[in-house]
Amino acid sequence: MIDARLFLTRLFEEAVRAADPYEAIKARLPEPPKGRTVVVGAGKAASQMAAAFEKLWHHPFSGTVVARHGPVERCDHITVLQSAHPVPDKAGLVASDALLKAVSGLTSDDLVIALISGGGSALLPAPPAHLTLADEIAVNRALLASGAPISAMNVVRKHVSRIKGGRLAAAAFPARVVSLVVSDVPGDNPAFVASGPTVPDRSTAEEALEIVARYRMELPDAVMVHLRSEGAAAPTPDDPRFARHECHVIASAAVSLEAAAAKAREFGIEARILSDAIEGEARDIGRMHAALAREVALKDRPFGKPVVLLSGGETTVTISGKDHGKGGRNSEFLLSLALDIDGVAGIDALAADTDGIDGSEDNAGAFANGQSIARMRAAGIDPRLHLTRHDAWSAFDVSGDLFVPGPTGTNVNDFRALLIR
Repeated sequence: MIDARLFLTRLFEEAVRAADPYEAIKARLPEPPKGRTVVVGAGKAASQMAAAFEKLWHHPFSGTVVARHGPVERCDHITVLQSAHPVPDKAGLVASDALLKAVSGLTSDDLVIALISGGGSALLPAPPAHLTLADEIAVNRALLASGAPISAMNVVRKHVSRIKGGRLAAAAFPARVVSLVVSDVPGDNPAFVASGPTVPDRSTAEEALEIVARYRMELPDAVMVHLRSEGAAAPTPDDPRFARHECHVIASAAVSLEAAAAKAREFGIEARILSDAIEGEARDIGRMHAALAREVALKDRPFGKPVVLLSGGETTVTISGKDHGKGGRNSEFLLSLALDIDGVAGIDALAADTDGIDGSEDNAGAFANGQSIARMRAAGIDPRLHLTRHDAWSAFDVSGDLFVPGPTGTNVNDFRALLIR
């Protein structure tokens, strides 16, 4: 007999452990340069990556990284600045300027090590000269409510910035830049992580405008004017300023899911990884997972019981209307799944963000089983109404199903595990 919540928690912990910054950075450290070593970084795992680097680098260096407001890892030599996520704030402006200043005035003998993880897009607001922080906040809010996948969001972000889309690395020229990236994006394209401050790509301002139109985003007039101007163009990979640069994805959802699968097998439970790159509307992906779980639970196909189904990626939540509640994409996924497995025995699920925070509350996600909906209704709430209002946090709060591990110090995006027995 296995305690389902304990089992699912162990899988989550193993997935997080596999994305530990210390071991990941250790495997990819470059040789020290003739000149200076400067460390910069941004993301939800920035302070943990910086602390790991300090333990591993035995040569002179200086550095500044940017993490989200809240608890951070202590660093002795690297300055850890903090700013807001998921909506930028004034502290982010100061942080962006600090990173740009840190890489200015370098030589070809110098080395910049960039420690990048998910969340850096919001942590590094840096609007072009004729735009304001309010403009960038408006862009960010529109993106978050649009339902667009992260790859599309970051195409827009990197064309409304002085630091994203490879611009931070360009500012370090002629120094060499080595980017160490903890990926939180489906497909692990490093140019999409934190909108690629040190990793250029070939997306264009025209593509950004097409995305704005496709998802019917309402952006400030000044932003639209900027996107139609030459100033929106971002550097491309063939720019000679990037000729000596390196980029390594040092942790990802794929690695973490494999680790979770191995841990499940230690418990004697077969594991199947559905995908590490699932995207789409959270409630729709929840229904898809529920349908597969019911098929296994009731018909013992396409996988035999007992089995745990694992998946990763990044779902989205399209906010409809202003009357919405609390929650993130993982809790919304799970509430949708819970509605579709209501009353079905033998299914237990966990959906959580590997950074430990789902949305803006203190939970990483939640647990669900065939009795979750009954518990919610017994507490006097209508779970379907809560799903409609994007208020999954409140639903799982009253049912006692919230999962609150605290910040993990890494971020390889969504983790989903369905135990069927």
